[in-house]
Amino acid sequence: MKNKMQILSIVLFANLLLLAVSATGEKTQSLVLFDFEKGFDVSTVQASDAKVAVSASNTLRIETGTNKNWPGITLQAANGRWDLSEYEYVCIDVKNIGTEAVTVSCRVDNPGADGSKNCVTDNVTLSPKAAGTLTVRLYPTALRFSQPVELIGMRGVPVGSGKIDPSNVTQLIVFVPRPGVEHEFEIDNIRAGGRVRTLETRVFFPFIDEFGQYIHKDWPGKTHTIKELIAHGKAEMKDLAANPGPDDRDRYGGWSAGPKLKATGFFRTEKYRGKWWLVDPDGRLFWSHGIDCVRSQNATPITDRENYYRNLPKGDSPSAKFYGTGTWAPRGYYNEQGPYKTYDFTQANLLRKYGQNWEQPFAEVTHRRLKSWGINTIGNWSQDSIYLMCKMPYVATIHYGARRLEGSKGLWVKFPDVFDPSFRQSLRERLAKEKGASVGDPWCVGFFVDNELGWGDEVSLSLATLISGPEQPAKKVFVEDLKAKYSTIDKLNAAWATGHASWNALLASRKPPDRNKAWAELTVFYTKLAETYFRICREEVKRIAPDNLYLGCRFAWRNERAVRTAARYCDVISFNLYRGDVEDFGLPEGIDKPVVIGEFHFGALDRGMFHTGLQKTASQQERAVMYGSYVQGALRNPLIVGTHWFQYKDQPTTGRGDGENYQIGFVDICDRPYPETIQACREVGYNLYEYRLKNEGGG
Repeated sequence: MKNKMQILSIVLFANLLLLAVSATGEKTQSLVLFDFEKGFDVSTVQASDAKVAVSASNTLRIETGTNKNWPGITLQAANGRWDLSEYEYVCIDVKNIGTEAVTVSCRVDNPGADGSKNCVTDNVTLSPKAAGTLTVRLYPTALRFSQPVELIGMRGVPVGSGKIDPSNVTQLIVFVPRPGVEHEFEIDNIRAGGRVRTLETRVFFPFIDEFGQYIHKDWPGKTHTIKELIAHGKAEMKDLAANPGPDDRDRYGGWSAGPKLKATGFFRTEKYRGKWWLVDPDGRLFWSHGIDCVRSQNATPITDRENYYRNLPKGDSPSAKFYGTGTWAPRGYYNEQGPYKTYDFTQANLLRKYGQNWEQPFAEVTHRRLKSWGINTIGNWSQDSIYLMCKMPYVATIHYGARRLEGSKGLWVKFPDVFDPSFRQSLRERLAKEKGASVGDPWCVGFFVDNELGWGDEVSLSLATLISGPEQPAKKVFVEDLKAKYSTIDKLNAAWATGHASWNALLASRKPPDRNKAWAELTVFYTKLAETYFRICREEVKRIAPDNLYLGCRFAWRNERAVRTAARYCDVISFNLYRGDVEDFGLPEGIDKPVVIGEFHFGALDRGMFHTGLQKTASQQERAVMYGSYVQGALRNPLIVGTHWFQYKDQPTTGRGDGENYQIGFVDICDRPYPETIQACREVGYNLYEYRLKNEGGG
C-alpha cells in the first residue's frame, strides 16, 4: 500500500506540473484564494458539524462529525466575490491525517447555489496519511465560446456547462459526504489555475471530424488521416507480436503453473488458502481479469445536430451503411423523442482500417489484444460473434420483458413484479435463446441476470408496492399477507395509524403508510420480494444451465437486506463499484461469498474527450496508475474473484443515446489503444496469480 501511494503521489505531482502548462506551452499563473499563513482569521470560517484550527505548519485542520450529511466548512470570497473567469479550475491540497480513508469534496458556488444548480462539485479520496490534490473544474475543458451555444445530447461538452458563472464565485464549501465515521484532514494552498481560451462561436461548427474526433484540439495518438489509421494498426501488430501474453496460463487463462484442483469441465468457485477463487474447467485457479462491451457497435445520435459533424458520408458512400436508427434513451435529450438517426464512427473506422470484410479481422485482433494485455475474460454486453469464438472465457447477460412494479423507481428500468407469472415466463423464454450458445458452454463463466436494479433501502420496494395500482400482483400478495397477520382492517389501522375503510380500500389506495409505524411488515415483505426474485432467477438459470454459475444482478445501489438475500442464492455476488479502491470492500457481517466487480473505470480529458466518466483522473498517466491500484486492491481482497472494466472502447465523442460520452476505453474511437492503460493492465495481468497468493488484504 505504501509503495502504491508513493507512486500515485508522484504521478499526481507530475500532473500538477502538466496542468500548469497551457496548450501553447506557456506557464499559467495561479490565483491564491487561501493559504492560511500567519494572520489568517480562523473565525471567518463557517463550520457545520466540524471543528477547524490553523495547524503549526499553517494548514487548515478540519475535524468532521457524523451528525449531518455533509459536515464541513464554508470559505467566503474576499470582498464578496471572485472573478475566476480566466481560470480553468480551483485546486486544494488535501492531506488525510485520520485513521480512515476519507472522501473530501469541494463545491464552488455562485449566488443561489443549492448543491445542484449554480455550483460545481468534485472530490478526492485519500487513504490514511495520504496527500493529494482536489480539483474542481470551472470549465469542462480549457475553452469557452465568445457567445453562448447550446449543445445537445452529450453528458459532457467541450465548453462551459452553464452550471456556474466563474466571474461571480462567492464561496467554497469543503465537506465530507455522508460520513459514517469522524474524519480529520488538512487543506492548504487553495488556488485557481489553468488558462481558458476563447473560441469564436461562428467557427466552432462543425466540431467533429470524419473519424468522430474533436476538431479543435490535438493530442498524442490523434488520427489525422486514413494513412495514419492504417499505420497505427500495423505498429500495434508489432507490439502484439512482441507481447503475446502470459506464458503460464492454460487454454482458459487459468494458472497452469499453480495448484491443480478438482476439474469439473465448467467454471466453479472454491476457497483456497483463505481466499475465494474461480476454478476453471481444467481445475486451475482462475481470477477473472475482464473488460465489458467488447464489441464493434458504438453509434451516436445525429438527429437535430447534423451540423456537429464534418463531411458525414453521402448515401452512395461505402461508409453510409453505418447510418442507423436508435430508440434507446432512458434520459437526456433523446428521451421520449421517438426514433432518431444515428451514425457509427467506430465501425466506419474499422472499415477504413481492416477493409471491406472488417468484422473478422476486428474479432481476431480483439482476441489477440485481450490476451496480450493480460486480460482473461470477456465481460458483460459483449458481442456474441466475438465471445462465441471460444478463445477466451466470457460472461453472459440476461434481460427480459416482464411486468414491472408500477410504484418502483430505477435508473434504467422499474423493478420487476416478481409475483406476476410473466417474471418467470419471460426469464425462461430469454434463457432459452441461449441454447446452442452460452448454455452449457464450458467457456461461459456464468450468467448475470439484470443490471443495477433500484433496490433502494430495506423498505423502499414494499412502499413502492403499496403505492402501485390495485391490479398489481405484488400488491395483492402484500395485502393478503397483511390479512393473514391482522385478520381485520381495523387491527391494521390501529397498528399503522391509518384509516382504510376495508381491505379493498387499502388495495385501491396509492398513499404509503408511515414507514416507522409499518416498519415490521414492510421489512418482512421486502425480504419476501427479494427472496422470490433471487430464488426464481437461480431456479431458471440452473434449470437450463445447471453447470454454469449464477452471478447475480450487478448491485450498484443496495442495502444489507438485499445483499444477504442475494448471498443465499447467487454462486457469486456481483457489484458495480465505481470508486478509487476496493481492497477493503466487504459483505454484511457473517456473509462469506465470492464477489465479482462487474464494472469500474477511470477517465481523463487529455485526449480529446469531454467527460471523464464516473471516476475522474487528471491524465492518462494517472488513469493507468489508478487502474493498477484498483485491480491490485481487488487481488488483495479475499472475497473478490474478478474485476471487469467498463468498457472496451471510448463512448462516442458526442454521446450514445442517453448522452454518455465518457473517455473510458482501452481503445479510442479510431480503434487505437491507450498505451498507458495497456501497460498498466499488462503489469497487473501478467502476474496476477502470484500477486493474489502472496498478498494479504482486507475484505
